[in-house]
Order: sequence, then C-alpha cells, then structure tokens
Amino acid sequence: MANATTPLLADTRRETDPSSDPLNDSEEDALQGQSRATRTGQSWHIRLREAILFAWALLATTGVLVLAVWASHKQQTAFDKPAGKRNLIFMVSDGMGPASLSLTRSFRQYTEGLEYDDTLTLDKHFWGSSRTRSSSSLVTDSAAGATAFSCGKKSYNGAISMLPDSTPCGTVLEAAKRAGYMTGLVVTTDITDATPACFASHVDIRSQNDDIAVQEVGNGTLGRVVDLMFGGGRCHFLPNGAEGGCREDDIDVVEMAKNEYGWNYIGDRAAFDEFWEGKKEVPLPMLGLFADTDIPFELDRRNMNDVYPSLSEMAKTALRALEKATEGSDQGFFLMIEGSRIDHAGHGNDPAAQVREVLEYDKAFKAVIDFLEEGDTPGVLVATSDHETGGLSVARQVHADYPQYLWYPAVLANASSSSEHLAHRLHGHIAQISENSVDKLKKYINDELVTPGLGIHDASDEELTSLASYPEQAQYLFAHMISIRAQIGWSTHGHSAVDVNIYSSGGPGAEAIRGNVENTDVGKYLREYLKVDVDAITRELNEKMVLKRNLGMIGYEISADTTDDMPSLHAEDHWIAHEQLETTRREP
Repeated sequence: MANATTPLLADTRRETDPSSDPLNDSEEDALQGQSRATRTGQSWHIRLREAILFAWALLATTGVLVLAVWASHKQQTAFDKPAGKRNLIFMVSDGMGPASLSLTRSFRQYTEGLEYDDTLTLDKHFWGSSRTRSSSSLVTDSAAGATAFSCGKKSYNGAISMLPDSTPCGTVLEAAKRAGYMTGLVVTTDITDATPACFASHVDIRSQNDDIAVQEVGNGTLGRVVDLMFGGGRCHFLPNGAEGGCREDDIDVVEMAKNEYGWNYIGDRAAFDEFWEGKKEVPLPMLGLFADTDIPFELDRRNMNDVYPSLSEMAKTALRALEKATEGSDQGFFLMIEGSRIDHAGHGNDPAAQVREVLEYDKAFKAVIDFLEEGDTPGVLVATSDHETGGLSVARQVHADYPQYLWYPAVLANASSSSEHLAHRLHGHIAQISENSVDKLKKYINDELVTPGLGIHDASDEELTSLASYPEQAQYLFAHMISIRAQIGWSTHGHSAVDVNIYSSGGPGAEAIRGNVENTDVGKYLREYLKVDVDAITRELNEKMVLKRNLGMIGYEISADTTDDMPSLHAEDHWIAHEQLETTRREP
C-alpha cells in the first residue's frame, strides 16, 4: 500500500515487504501477459513514434518562424504599387551633408529668435540615409551621383548617364516622357551641369556641356524628352562670338530649340515674372535661362531680386505649369528640382553662403509639400543629396588650448555678401586701377569689401596683406575669414564620402528607401513609383548609339574606350573648370 513517502508513479501492485520474494523479470512478464520480446518491440515503436513527433514539431516550428520572418521582410520591402494618375517630385540638395542641416537649423534659430526645438521643414520629413560611393571611387562626384538617381546604376566619376563599359543607360525622366508623363528640370546652376544633364543627356564626361545643351533641347538619340527647364547656363546655348556665349562652336542652341523642337524661350526676370505672378499660363515646352552661368548665391541674389528668380519661385512656377499641362491627362508629371549651389558654397568653404542656400532649399521643399497636400492628384516627394561637399564640421579648434564647445552663428548673420561675390568685385577693381599700391588696395579691401560685405571689423593686417598680394585666392581667403571667426571647420575643398540624408513626404512604396540604402536604391524607387520601363529605354539607346559616337551631333567625336585610361576622361575637377569659366567670362 502506498504511503506518504511513496513516489507518485510507484507500482502499488508490487510487494514492498522486503521479507517477501520479489518476482523475477520472467514471472513479472508472465503475470502481465507479455514476453520480453513483446515488451522490447513495443518500446522501440514508442521511441520511433516519439522521435517522429519531435521531428515534425521541430519542422513545423521552423516553418512558422521562416514564414513569420518572410512575411515581415515582405511587408518592409514589398513595393505597394500606386494606382492611377500620380506626380513625382525629386529634389536634390547638391553637396548637402548632415552637418549642413545642423549648421542651418541653429543659424535659423539664432537669427529668428526661435526655440531649440523649432526645426526646418526638412527635419520633419527625415526618412533615412544614402550611401554615395561611385563605381570608380569611394568619394563620388555629382555626375556619378546623379547617374545613380536617374538610371539606378553605379558609374564612374564624370559619367553623364553612361555606364563603366561606355554604354548609355536610360533615365527615369526619359522613361516617364515615353510613358506619357510631362517632365521638368529646375536648378540654380548651369542647366547643363551634371545633375540636370544626367536626366536628359548621355555623354562620357561632364565637361561636354556644349553637347549636353543640344541634347537637352531635343537633338539627341531620343528626341525631346523635357517639357520645362529653368536655371542658368545661357552661355552654352549661345554661339561662340555672340554676347554672353561660351560655346566652342557657332551653333545657336536657343534658335535651334525654338525652330526645330518647338520650345518657348525666356531669358530674364521680367519675362519670368509674367508666369510667376500668374499673369500668363506657361506654354510648354518652356526653356528659361536666367543667367550666363550660375544663378548667384541666394545671399547675393536677394540683393539682385529684380534680375534673378529664386529656387522656390522657379519651383512653384514649374509645379503650377506641369499641373495645368496634365489636367486632362491620365498621367501626371515628373519634376527634378536641384538646390545646386549648396555644393558650390561647400567647395568654397563659405558657411555664410551655404546656410542661405540650405534655407532657400528648405523653402522650396516646403512649397512642394504644400503643393502635394493641396493638390487633387496623388504624389510623392523624395529628396536627397548626391554627396557632401567640404567636409563641413560645426566646430573648429582655433587655438592650441583645449577646444571650446561652441560656434558663432552671429558671424554668419553679419555677412551680406558671399566670398565669391566679393572676390569678383576685387578682381574687377584690380582690372580697373592703374596704380599698383598694396597699401591702397588693402584699404579698399577693408573699407569696401570686408567691413560691409563680411561684417568683419577686426581684419588683421596679415589677412588684408594676403588678399592684396594673392587676389587669385581671394574667394578662399574671404571664406576663411568668416569660417575661423564663426569657428566652423572644413576638411576639403572637394567632396567627402559621408552618408547623406533622405527626406520624403511618404507614400506608396516609400518604405523601400527607409533606413540606410544605396543611392541606386533611390533611383530604382523613382522608376517603380512611376511604373516606367527604364530598361526598355536603355535597350533603345544602345541599339541607336555606337561605341564611337558623334556626341551631340556637332561635328567632332570622343573615343568611348574607357577601360585603361578612364581617369583621363574625368580628371579635370569640375570646380576648377567652373572657376576658370567664371574668370574668363569676367575678363574685360
């Protein structure tokens, strides 16, 4: 009989009295009607069944986990296809890295007396970040960066929608036009510069601006693919020898655009204002070129508002024009807007110019957000940078002592002119004077440029002597005076490899570019959102373009062999080329 100490599973049928003879195994089996062989066979079957059940349970659990992970991955990466008519606005903040946002955010808070948590419109739409390397370097240039956006492919520095094997790649803008969308490009630099060029032309090296110009207006493999272009770069559309022209040939691209491809053309602020102020509807296709080269930095442009339109003004006008043009269409529009000169301020290491460029870009970004929220047609805004420029640091150690934890936005606020503008004024003054007196030149620099233009009242004799002695370095010297007093640091006059931010309004499929992604992923999203066949455009281009091409059809050829001597195709730095063009253009 069981007692308090008997194990729960004890066999109570067995005698527990130690004085009794226990049954041996054979007798026990006999009493239970079993032989040893029978019991052994049943035990094997039980163990086999248990093993099978365990294996099945393990497989089922594994399957459930795999399905759960797959479903989660699909939910995060699957593209939620949009339906019906839609608009896509893609914004590029050329050269703007994360530090530029910190610099501008704090500058705005200081100048407008805002609280520390009052942020930029961009900050409110932060989406992720993008890795920027090109196929040829860890540090990309704008051409390779824009090719990643337009084609969704990596390419070499200097490539304008061309791949490392020297074959063209179709662009999202070209595919959108083929699918029935209206298209537009709005920039503040030369419209033939790398970023806009990568959406509407194909050349081996970015310095082929003359070829890019003729392709952009329609004299290319696919014909005209752009409906609206606003920006600078008029000199590449005017023949050599004409006033304001900088082409190497005698082709008048403006006349070509009007006569052969049906473009309407405006070339000044007065003509633009008729559309900006709503006096007229914008007739498409529309080519608006408002500066010989680049539209001035916003810091300078605001003092010449009667001459040049701003980025936000051009963006709003383009949005209205494309919206109106697609009212009765089943398709919407694709518009690329670039805050181009953030990059130039970075190259020049000019923080005073850069914060105004970022603020104007933020203003244009808000205009697009408002347009999408107020419009009837669904749309998405995606914004990112091609790279960071200048290696900007919002801090600078100016003494050997332990560094101070601060920077001074007031120094930037005091500047009323960019270092570029002041350098141009200095060069113009030197060209006009006949007397070569360093002391008189130092006085002019201090009284007419440094004090009123930079807001600096404590320029050292060493600084003024450097400016008078090396006027060709004036832009960098003026910028250095601002940076060191504001305690803003720079590591380069070129680009850096830092990841850049992605911003978005959100929308169908936008989760595909959340988190940290490749710049090519941004390009792939653009085509997927529009549901356009970029690969078909690539095939068509490759069928029509041979390896040795007559680029732009203007009478000379560039070899397409880019295997062994690839660096020679794009060795010339674009900023140096820009500075040389500006210097030549301003020579009396």
